[in-house]
Amino acid sequence: MKIGLFFGSFNPVHIGHMIIANFMVEHTDIDKVWMVVSPQNPFKKKSTLAKDYDRLHLLQLAIGENTSLYASKVEFDLPQPSYTVDTLAYLKEKHPKQSFALIMGGDNLASFHKWKNYELIIRDHDIYVYNRPNYDLGRWKDHERIFFYEAPLMHVSASYIRKNIKAGKSVQYLVPQAVFEYLEGSSLYK
Repeated sequence: MKIGLFFGSFNPVHIGHMIIANFMVEHTDIDKVWMVVSPQNPFKKKSTLAKDYDRLHLLQLAIGENTSLYASKVEFDLPQPSYTVDTLAYLKEKHPKQSFALIMGGDNLASFHKWKNYELIIRDHDIYVYNRPNYDLGRWKDHERIFFYEAPLMHVSASYIRKNIKAGKSVQYLVPQAVFEYLEGSSLYK
């Protein structure tokens, strides 16, 4: 089975995330997408994040009954900040019969050379890239382990959603309905 790993802060998860995850299951050879909640991305400030388990819970609500998607907390017990190469090594050890691929946006691919041990990642794992506008894919454009897809993109961000929640504005239709209902009844991001 080929598992696509879609790492993210998911702070909060929104419809853009869900569209990408579903696209990868439906339009590639990936059998299942694990949406991995990152406790701390080395490139982001932790102070802006909701608690790990709150973000995981919202992701579980967003996924609902879809058996092709899975909310993963694998990085919660790993050293922080989280480095993809370390998570991949851990997953390979725990699930030796699975094949793991990465899912990322073209913007992440543009800075891929800055990732810890990126050479090992690309040597051992396929990378599925959903194109983002205005990013030069440079030297990666013709790499044999990198595959490019024109997935539908939404111009929506978690920071925009948090800003609206804090301002008391509705985020209905920007997040999955179950996430919206939960956020409406909670103080998260307010």
